[in-house]
Parts: sequence; C-alpha cells; structure tokens
Amino acid sequence: MASDLDWEYVRAHPQNLARLIEHQRIRTTPLPGGDTCTAERLTLDDGTSVFAKSYADAPAGLFASEAAGLQWLAAADAVPVPEVVAVTEVALLLTWVEPDGPSVAAAEAFGRSLADLHRSGADAFGAPWLGFIGRLPMDNTVSTDWAEFYAGQRVLPFVRRAVDAGRMTAQDAAAVERALGVMNVPVEPPARLHGDLWSGNVLWSADGSVYLVDPAAHGGHRETDLAMLALFGLPHLDRVLGAYAEVFPLADGWRERVGLHQLHPLAVHAALFGGGYGALAAIAARRSG
Repeated sequence: MASDLDWEYVRAHPQNLARLIEHQRIRTTPLPGGDTCTAERLTLDDGTSVFAKSYADAPAGLFASEAAGLQWLAAADAVPVPEVVAVTEVALLLTWVEPDGPSVAAAEAFGRSLADLHRSGADAFGAPWLGFIGRLPMDNTVSTDWAEFYAGQRVLPFVRRAVDAGRMTAQDAAAVERALGVMNVPVEPPARLHGDLWSGNVLWSADGSVYLVDPAAHGGHRETDLAMLALFGLPHLDRVLGAYAEVFPLADGWRERVGLHQLHPLAVHAALFGGGYGALAAIAARRSG
C-alpha cells in the first residue's frame, strides 16, 4: 500500500477501512453517539480527519440512504452538509466539521439558508431511496397527496409499532388517528426536507456556519421541519424563524399547526422509546383538532 495514504484512497477503497484502523494507519477518537451508531473521529498522520459512523448490525441500505439524503440536500446549495467521503453497508464517512457554540449571526444565516433549502423543492412527497429515521425503516414511496403521505407514511406506521410494542395506549393512538382525519393544512408544493430536524442534528461549526447532519431527507411539508426544530428546542430559535420568514413566509395559522406536524417525531419516539411520548402525541393531537 502506498505510504502517502490519504482520504482519496479511502474513498476509492472503503472496504479496507477496518484494516487501515487495525494497522494504525488511521487513528480513532470516540465521540458521543446516538442510539443507533458508534461515532468516531478518524485522523491520518498529517492531522486531517473525517467523521465516521458505524453500526455492525445496520439494516440493509441504512447508510446508503443517509448518504443519498446528504447528497440531495447538498445539491440545493443552501444549508451546508458534510460531504460523503465513503459509504459501506456498515459505515459512513463524512468530512469533518469542527464544532463550536451557537450565535445569533449563525442562527439568522441558518434561518435564511433553511428557507432556501425548503424552497428548492422536491419532485414529490417521499424520496426515490429507502427511508430510515434512526434505526427504524420509513416508507419513502413517492406521493402527490401530502395529507395521505403524512398520515399513512410518517405517523400511523410508528403509532401502530408503538401500540404493538406496548409503548402507546390504544386511547392515545385513537386520538392521533382522529386528528389526522380532520387536519387542515394549506396545500404547498413538496419542500426539500431534512426530515429529522431536531436540535441534535443542527451542528454549529467553528467557521460560523450551521451544518445539517443525520438526515431522513425527503420531499414533504416544510412546516414539519420547523415543528421538529421547536419540539426539543434550539438556541436562538426565534431568530432562526424570523430570518426564515424574511425569505420564505409561512402560511397564516402555522403556529396552530405545530402540534400536528410534531405527531411524526412524537410517534417515532413512542415507537423507539415509549415513556411519555405516546401521551405527548395524544396531547398534541387533541390540541390540533
């Protein structure tokens, strides 16, 4: 093997990554991970690094799906995302983004670029690649009807999974189903969504930009991305939303629809973790009905 190992070699030969680490051609630094993957910083002798996610029992297509989503988001040339260095069935390598703390300036720039991302659009609701959110499969079959897509492919499958696992009561599930049956959301063309836009997937970088990571990217309704940002809180969210509205104003009444759009992440969390997420989904459903 050539002594001048670089990431271009890894791009071309991702199957050799484990051997390169084993022979200490690449140093590893563990990073905080999620419930799905092991996260590491991989560094060459010259100090250049990439971010690596690995998952020995990854569902088939998990990392290919994430890579496709990142590349689709990058194609909009709006919010920056890490570049895909290499992808295999069990690992994904991305360019390293040096993290930093949040700032008002970065939040406002993020709001404007997120608006540009959404406005760049999608061909339909859904996506032409396999869908996942966390470790759970998600139906990305394309549709031209957002209400049917949202209920049938983004909320109800996870409600049923949560009920079957004993993580959501039948009464709470019924409340969610009732809300989905009467929802009234203004019709818009499909927006280009991150799809899992909670604060942990918003990376404040040392270069003053905000990067998006860990997408479940697809065409959807843009209010869903914004509702997920609000669900778990984001620093300077009011500045993000204000800057967003300057570029791509939301339809009247969007604040009253936040709970409806939060049914998707709440149902996913109920299916994954149980706890109080099923009850929170029912509360959001009743408030939006």
